[in-house]
Order: sequence, then structure tokens, then C-alpha cells
Amino acid sequence: MSFSFEPRSDEEFLSYIASYLQNDDRLVSNLANLSALIYQYLDNISWCGFYLLDGNELYLGPFQGKVACTNIKIGKGVCGTSYQRGETIVVDDVNTFPGHIACDSASRSEIVIPIEGFGVLDIDSTSFSRFGEREKALLEEVMRLLSKKLNCSNASQNEEV
Repeated sequence: MSFSFEPRSDEEFLSYIASYLQNDDRLVSNLANLSALIYQYLDNISWCGFYLLDGNELYLGPFQGKVACTNIKIGKGVCGTSYQRGETIVVDDVNTFPGHIACDSASRSEIVIPIEGFGVLDIDSTSFSRFGEREKALLEEVMRLLSKKLNCSNASQNEEV
């Protein structure tokens, strides 16, 4: 698949994501490209990827960035806490988050968006207070679009990736 990806607005970005997620690629391929598209679109981020649910843990899925932690227990760190609460968590300074799991010591801020029964999207930045309401709303919409694909596709959410 050949494509040019240079959205000029959040609306154009979301439109591209929505149309992209309509393809019939395997789940792992969609997640890998989705993490790459987000990584390419958002500036000043150092890591973008998925942690996928398996029992009482989240395991590392497709991502862009440095080597990462491979397993996170539900309720631990920002990712596990976000998943357990079922809500987006924005952390302006990861050093102030109780129990933060430092996969990358250069990380300063983080946003995590959960999908119930599936996992989380995790994005880090080396800058403090990188994520605001714009990014929160944008990324929650991306996850809503992904959730819609997961619920509407023929593939099970438990499909082997």
C-alpha cells in the first residue's frame, strides 16, 4: 500500500485514521501502522505504542520508539492504572506519579488511553506537560475509531497478533 501522510489538521488526521482502519489488514499490522501514524503526526513525543490485555497483565504490542517494558500488571504504573480505572490519564511529570514504571529514564510526561477488554495506547514525551486537552480529545477519538473497528471486524479481540 502506497500512501502520502501529511495531514494539516486534527480533523484531516482523524479522517485519515478512520479510512485507514477500514482496511482488512491483520490486527497487528493495523496497530503497528496506527502507532507509526500517531508517532509521525504528533510532535515532541518519544514513544508511542500499545499494551494489550492478557489476563491480569498488559503486554507490549506494536510501538514506535526505544525498547520498552514488556509486561505491566493491571493497576500498576500509568498504563495499568489507566486500564483499571477505564479512563485516560495525563501525567505532566512522570516523577510525581506514584508507582510510575520508568521504561525510559528520559520520559518526562505521558498520556494513556484505555480500551476496555483490549488494552491501552501509551505515549511518552521527553518534555514536561506535553499533553493537554487537544491531545487527550484527539487520542480518545483515535481509540474510539479503533474500538469501533475491533467491535465491527470479523476478527476476535483475542486474535493472535
